Amino acid sequence: MAVLTQILGWFGTLLILFAYFLVSFKKIDVHSRQFQLMNLIGALTLGVHVYYQKSWPALFLEIVWGGIALISLCKKS
Repeated sequence: MAVLTQILGWFGTLLILFAYFLVSFKKIDVHSRQFQLMNLIGALTLGVHVYYQKSWPALFLEIVWGGIALISLCKKS
């Protein structure tokens, strides 16, 4: 289980960073569904890892991060 959560954590981290890179270099718009989906999926997968590690401050961050992305996605519907 530890290896799986590590993989999920790294995937989430890289996805969030990649989303930030794409927005910073104007490859996607900050208000796009793609950006918000990358943030949501990244927060969920990284959240699994930090939950497993019992890193409560980081888990709180991922819950808020994912919640913001989810609210933004719902507003676009």
